[in-house]
Amino acid sequence: MGLTKKLLTGAIVSSLGGLLFGFDTAVISGAEQGLKVFFDLDPVAHGFTNSIALIGTIIGAIFAFWPAQKLGRKKSLLFIGFLFGLSAIGCALTSNWELFLLYRFLGGLGVGASSVIAPMYISEISPATHRGRLVGLFQFSIVFGILLAFISNYFIKIQIEDEAWRWMLGVEAIPAIIFFMLTFFIPRSPRWMIIKGKDEEGLHILRQLGDLKAKETFNSIKNSLHQNVKKDSLFQSKYFKPLLLVFLMATFNQFSGINAIMYYAPRIFEMSGIAQDSAFLQAATVGFVNMVFTIIAMTLIDKIGRKKLMVWGTLGMIISLIFSAFYLNESEIGSGLLIIPILIFIASFAFSQGAVIWVFISEIFPNRVRASGQSFGTFIHWFWAAILTWLFPVVADLPNGGTYAFGFFAVAMIFQLLFVFKLFPETKGKTLEENV
Repeated sequence: MGLTKKLLTGAIVSSLGGLLFGFDTAVISGAEQGLKVFFDLDPVAHGFTNSIALIGTIIGAIFAFWPAQKLGRKKSLLFIGFLFGLSAIGCALTSNWELFLLYRFLGGLGVGASSVIAPMYISEISPATHRGRLVGLFQFSIVFGILLAFISNYFIKIQIEDEAWRWMLGVEAIPAIIFFMLTFFIPRSPRWMIIKGKDEEGLHILRQLGDLKAKETFNSIKNSLHQNVKKDSLFQSKYFKPLLLVFLMATFNQFSGINAIMYYAPRIFEMSGIAQDSAFLQAATVGFVNMVFTIIAMTLIDKIGRKKLMVWGTLGMIISLIFSAFYLNESEIGSGLLIIPILIFIASFAFSQGAVIWVFISEIFPNRVRASGQSFGTFIHWFWAAILTWLFPVVADLPNGGTYAFGFFAVAMIFQLLFVFKLFPETKGKTLEENV
């Protein structure tokens, strides 16, 4: 099965949901201090304002399976584009704190839903031989969106002095509108069509996507549905193993400290004694390294497999987090050297967890419960993201708090390495039906 125009269009356009995901989550790192001043926020209100989008993300992840199942993947992606656009425009224009919270919450709903539906859609239109790279487009788009947010924040900060946060948050409306318009041109998921009993249309889409064995794939999908026809609730004993694997994968993803670094990159660099403008520029460097190593991982994920990426990347994260903790503790030398282990950590994360998580979650569950399984994994991911994002600035304000936080992340990655060696299955080259 080759990479047809229809297949590439569906994968590339839907992956733009990841770009909005990445931009929306990273942009707050540049806007948070401006929001604090403009709305005159105390520490509790400030933390809540920074975290409200993550609360929306959790809810979006929990309930995304419903529109994905009822309305289909394509219509759900259209609605996600609308949410991102509304959130960006609303945040940029409002001067009311409560309305600002509402608009950021809506953006969070979009992030949560896109992190469930976009990789699921890509996995369902992709052949096994290319699925890792094509679903990897979603992760690439996330890190590209993060990079765009850091770069945008940096240039807006040096060009605009008065209420720069409005421009930082409002510029997201541009890619949101583009994503919304392009989504009209992607095919529906053939697996969703078959699940809904639209067999002829599903088979036709498989052929449009370039499947040379479309009838064989169709029969495999139908058989997988018949095997689960009596019970299709996710939380059953027969799904314990994929549930456990996804829970651990999503938990370790956040216990690596990735969101703490992405959300508070400028603040982390300032903690080591770097000037504010330089801190913003180094945050942009973090975004660039993240993107480069995501591209490298995408080229390897279907060649060497998911497990090897996880092993090599986890080793890199353990070493870099230990050195980061040391340099944060030694502020006299840390200001000049902290950037090195941070960049090694970002490279290692992008090469492993960052590239693998959305692929793995999208392919480990059976057809009948894939939507709810994807929601479960994404919920766990964003639940821990919200907790750690809320707690990190509290811990960081303690004496040597940054050192303790990074030390905790390093220990968590040691446990991740054990998880990868003992439990993590290799899914390279297998169809979605063979993985379960």
